[in-house]
Amino acid sequence: MAKVITYEELKAHSTKDSLYALIHGEVYDVTKFIDEHPGGDDVILAEAGKDATQAFEDVGHSDEARDLLPPLLVGSFEKDGALKISDTKTPGSGASVSDAVEQGSNLMYFIPLTLLGAYFAWRFYGA
Repeated sequence: MAKVITYEELKAHSTKDSLYALIHGEVYDVTKFIDEHPGGDDVILAEAGKDATQAFEDVGHSDEARDLLPPLLVGSFEKDGALKISDTKTPGSGASVSDAVEQGSNLMYFIPLTLLGAYFAWRFYGA
């Protein structure tokens, strides 16, 4: 059974000497990785003691970066604790990007077709 990490434990591990990162409801010990992080240690330390899911996803980490996480897993974060974790989609799902593309592609076809229809209506009925 996976270990459950409490909010107090997460806060206790929020220094450069012992750092836990909460991403997608899972807690990772990133202490050994902090000096190797391409964005620098300040970026990770800024998210210490809180849900780092949004910050992790906003950067757009590569698949290689995501593959580094499983060996660092400490356990799952408590579900009903003092810190409410974000309801962000699962890692790598790309669902928010897919939704945006679908909405954009709908407009991409609707607007030109509407303009084309208006032009033919004007030519047929107006001229």
